[in-house]
Amino acid sequence: MIVAFSVTPLGVGEDVGEYVADAVRVVRESGLPNRTDAMFTSVEGEWDEVMDVVRRAVAAVEARAPRVSLVLKADIRPGVEDGLTSKVETVERHLAQPGG
Repeated sequence: MIVAFSVTPLGVGEDVGEYVADAVRVVRESGLPNRTDAMFTSVEGEWDEVMDVVRRAVAAVEARAPRVSLVLKADIRPGVEDGLTSKVETVERHLAQPGG
């Protein structure tokens, strides 16, 4: 499964980068395949391990912020591994074709 999620601290002002970094640090230290972009962090693994990472990432932000917003999207597809890479490679392969 792949989960894309965003944790946003509320009530701490506009500069939230250090809070978001706390959440991303939890994901990276988990050892699960992951990617972070400007809007979301994606993490791949089994249901229980991925949801545990999300829970701990939220807790890391919650420890320093009075309120936390969580947006989460999940791709639950048993038997698929390395989806973080293979999905992007498929799109890139189509874009590389003439007219792509």
